Amino acid sequence: MSLPDRDAILAFVRQTPSAVGKREIARAFGLKGEEREALKALLAEMEVEGLLESGPGRTLHKAGGLPRVAVLTVVSSEGARVLAVPEKWEGEGLPPKVLIGAARGGPSRRERFEAGDRLLTRIEGDHPKYLGTVIKRLAKGHAMLMGVVKRTEAGLVLRPLDKRERRTWPIHHGSEVSPGELVRAELKGSGARSAAHVTERLGDPFAVTSSLSDIAIAAKGIPKEFPADVEREAERASRLWASTKLSDDGKREDWRQIPLITIDPADARDHDDAVWAEAVPEADGGGWNLLVAIADVSWFVLPGSPLDRQAFDRGNSVYFPDQVVPMLPHALSSDACSLNAGTEKAVLACRIRILPDGEMEGFTFHRARVRIAANLAYEEAQAIIEDRADSALKQSVLVPLWDCWKALSKARSRREPLELELPEKRVVLGPDGRVQGIAVRERFDAHRVIEDMMIAANVAAAKALESKKAPVMYRCHEAPGREKLTSLKEYLGTMGLSFALGQVITPATFNQVIRKAEGRPDLTEISEAVLRSQTQAYYAPRNEGHFGLSLKSYGHFTSPIRRYADVCVHRSLVSAFKLGPGGLPDGAEQRFAPIGEHISFTERRAMEAERETLDRYIARHLSTVVGQVVRARISGVQAFGFFATVDGIGGDGIVPVSALGTERFRFDEAGRYLEGSESGTRYAQGQRLDLKLEEADPVTGGLRFSIPGVEGAERPGPRFRRDGRGGGPARQ
Repeated sequence: MSLPDRDAILAFVRQTPSAVGKREIARAFGLKGEEREALKALLAEMEVEGLLESGPGRTLHKAGGLPRVAVLTVVSSEGARVLAVPEKWEGEGLPPKVLIGAARGGPSRRERFEAGDRLLTRIEGDHPKYLGTVIKRLAKGHAMLMGVVKRTEAGLVLRPLDKRERRTWPIHHGSEVSPGELVRAELKGSGARSAAHVTERLGDPFAVTSSLSDIAIAAKGIPKEFPADVEREAERASRLWASTKLSDDGKREDWRQIPLITIDPADARDHDDAVWAEAVPEADGGGWNLLVAIADVSWFVLPGSPLDRQAFDRGNSVYFPDQVVPMLPHALSSDACSLNAGTEKAVLACRIRILPDGEMEGFTFHRARVRIAANLAYEEAQAIIEDRADSALKQSVLVPLWDCWKALSKARSRREPLELELPEKRVVLGPDGRVQGIAVRERFDAHRVIEDMMIAANVAAAKALESKKAPVMYRCHEAPGREKLTSLKEYLGTMGLSFALGQVITPATFNQVIRKAEGRPDLTEISEAVLRSQTQAYYAPRNEGHFGLSLKSYGHFTSPIRRYADVCVHRSLVSAFKLGPGGLPDGAEQRFAPIGEHISFTERRAMEAERETLDRYIARHLSTVVGQVVRARISGVQAFGFFATVDGIGGDGIVPVSALGTERFRFDEAGRYLEGSESGTRYAQGQRLDLKLEEADPVTGGLRFSIPGVEGAERPGPRFRRDGRGGGPARQ
């Protein structure tokens, strides 16, 4: 049977009431063998062309729309008219609304729904007219809130920690709390009658919590303390390693004479990876032998143990300015597993032959015992290689590493991965825990040396497992969808930059945009827009490639102390290459899919917690200059106002349209600006201006600005209108 064309596939996806993926399409059209591979390529092309979009579990649906089965949250319920929105929405603009029809029991059976209900729903129709049939009601989500108690004229209210949430909820009269307390509460009731019932009092967020990061830890439900049995197991594993002799350790090789080094940030809490390289004689083809030695966590953490279950639950370590919440207890993460210099360590290592052009000719995997020669900071390694600091390691270790990296960088340039040099902020804390400043992490060649060597090892791990037909926990990053690309095209158009949608989109396409913008004062804004257009990476046992790195096979292998994904890859390598204990248990391959979903969730949770904590520290730093004028950049514009970030510091605050004076402002959605109807004053994305800092809240991380010299009380009625295709006035 021949391959169906695009129209046939779109018709099948649109008409099938259940979720559709590649398997269902292949079965419907009777495709087998090579035809299935051709179908996979065709579906990938249709996603790049914007005809299809991916949904949960690699289901497919028509681009710009909703998947045929999705979890919805009810937003309004007025009699028989129930409206819901998708629980997860990555499209541009507001999430589409779905009219909930008859429930699973048929047209005669109606269920009562209220705002906040979560429904697994079968969706029919196309934008903007969606009809949903409820498959089942799910447990309520987002019913719990964390916030700070505030006193108002109407009484005590709960102000949520989420700075995007401007609403407050009245505290239930039976809750005994005081203004200023951080509390956990459950929302009960619906509509105007909803109230916050306090379930846990956490006290003053500055007096009781040891740091601002504890707020995010509590709000996100990140496990912090390890159970006693897990701590004991970690200590036993540490003692066992200390007493184990090389001759007792089976497959482990003796690499203690190889001067492996680690290169990490100066404030690194653990050391996962060490590197070493040697030149291959020209007579043997030239190039380099590269060793990438990684902490052998799989030897210490056995599958199914309490230690393993705790590591899986956490999914990853979480790094804050003032503390780290490790995936493994400190007896392992900071001591036994960490590749600290001067002590004997267990590693799972990759030996890679790098050709003069930077390509990998071959690789092998080994378990070894090593003695790390030095733990260097990026700044220190860079100073040594540039002769700004003396070290006996320069000629014997660093120079071969740099030469090997120069070859790897040639291969990197040929494949053209996405290159976004966006500044990374870090909080500088004093001995007393107070914020001394917000700085930008400096980038050196030393960073790129380690990055490219880690990428090479990750590729080698994925390909090695594929060669053995062993399970792989892939790091997947898919190409951006049509909707995000369209939004980027519109935005770049307002900046005077062209972006063609008809072409095949590759990372090089975005690099060309960045190169065109080099030297412009708005380069940071353009780079951020390109970053926002990308999809979110995730973990899965199916290979979807890594778009950003321009790689076909990629799996995380190099950081098992802080990522459970890497532990899965290590165990698979141990089993596939018969390297001793600590491999995959029976049936592990079937668990890779749910493991991938879970650790993708914990990664997103960690990223949100880290970002929100950075915002809180920035707000604390700026709280000392409330009332003063600061230089800022408009980072986003909406009909209700614009967002701005303080130059050189960061943070994200709002200037509500009510703070722009008594003049009415028109919102131009395509141009992303607000324009005064009388004065023509324009506030556009990327614009730099002076703003008065009105509020900096360290609890929420929120900032609020005003325009210096602009006065005038907000008057009732609409304060702005949409331009063009708006459908009536928008209200604040």
